[in-house]
Amino acid sequence: MFASVDPVILARIQFAANITFHILFPTISISMGWVLLFFKLRYNKTRDESWMDAYRVWVKIFALTFALGVVSGITMSFQFGTNWPGYMETVGNIAGPLLAYEVLTAFFLEATFLGIMLFGMRRVSNRMHTVATLLVAGGTTLSAFWILALNSWMQTPAGFEMIDGRAHVTSWIEVIFNPSFPYRLVHMLLASGLTVAFLLAGISAYRWLRRDRSREVMHSLRTGVVLAAMLIPLQIVAGDLHGLNTLHHQPAKIAAMEGIWKTEKGAPAVLFGLPNATTQSNDFEIAIPKLASIYLTHKADGEIKGIDAFADRHPPVAPLFFAFRIMVGVGLLMLAVSWVGAWQLRRRGAPATWLARLLVAMTFSGWVALVAGWYVTEIGRQPYLVYGVLTTAQAASKVPATMIGSTLAMYLTLYAVLIVAYISVVFHLARKAGKPKTGKADEAEAPQSVIPAQIRSAQ
Repeated sequence: MFASVDPVILARIQFAANITFHILFPTISISMGWVLLFFKLRYNKTRDESWMDAYRVWVKIFALTFALGVVSGITMSFQFGTNWPGYMETVGNIAGPLLAYEVLTAFFLEATFLGIMLFGMRRVSNRMHTVATLLVAGGTTLSAFWILALNSWMQTPAGFEMIDGRAHVTSWIEVIFNPSFPYRLVHMLLASGLTVAFLLAGISAYRWLRRDRSREVMHSLRTGVVLAAMLIPLQIVAGDLHGLNTLHHQPAKIAAMEGIWKTEKGAPAVLFGLPNATTQSNDFEIAIPKLASIYLTHKADGEIKGIDAFADRHPPVAPLFFAFRIMVGVGLLMLAVSWVGAWQLRRRGAPATWLARLLVAMTFSGWVALVAGWYVTEIGRQPYLVYGVLTTAQAASKVPATMIGSTLAMYLTLYAVLIVAYISVVFHLARKAGKPKTGKADEAEAPQSVIPAQIRSAQ
């Protein structure tokens, strides 16, 4: 079945499947840790038990998310050796230490203090429990720092020299703080915040529609809506600055995103079209004259390089063109819904039924925008694995297509089952949280429902 397919294409699809599944969970855990810290600090200040109720509900979802992120991350890292040996052979002197820093400084911090968050509410002081939450939240952000330092370096490599076909560091400061790193880090952290904001709002709205009108639900709902309303304008600004940085360092990516085939001054912004690689044009194009030049160069007659300027060294146009528009479209929807939601909560104190249903529908909208944006970033780097240094074909292994295809099929099946299970468990926890309490349970029992029985028995 897979024998006639290019093994490099299959390896790329397999890695894309792995990273698509994996990135969903760190995106939530990065910002959820800070939301939990906010809930805890609000409780510490007001002694309002409803804030701790919110903490107990969402720490379960955090634990589940963290576990799936760890497992999928390990699977993804194996592929560096199995499918992409040329990557570590060429740039392992840079990638290896950055990945090690992430494990040693961030993952150990998260894994160590997560146990106190989950099981220490009655076993340590309230202050120590708050410190543990802070350290876990900081660890998730530190993890994002190191991973994005490596990913950004692959997009805009700096601070190295090639000796005998291998990259050697000349400046770690330049490697880590490469030209695109600040933009990618801010863009990713804001994307994480928006993903969590709509998850909070969506699950809380779901509980509200089920007649759970507790103070804890309203705390979570308001936190999600207000957080989204605050972050989405910042994300729009950060996205614009990121785009300008990409135009400078990766103009081929911008050309594909915008659907600009020919280099021209006063380039139009293509709102819709069907990119046609054969005719080097967009079928059924709807465009606004000069607008692309205005927002990319801030000049009406600014020149934008088209696909024709890069010969065969450019990414495929159609995937970037559509993924970029999905990301922007979902972002604009987030802006409208969050602002209307914030206005309605301020005016009425509670959401209208139609708004609550819309928030439920957008519970995982952050994932849609995130994956679309991630595809723009990663596919836009093609044909390079490390931009201008190492091509994807050069890094690929000699594993037969049939072997890659069979493992790809297993991965896709497993990931489909796990993602359905994850979403089902999240909504199950929401329904369970809304049921009346029959007795005072030990606080440590709440998170255990998402911890495997084998681990609990070992404790």
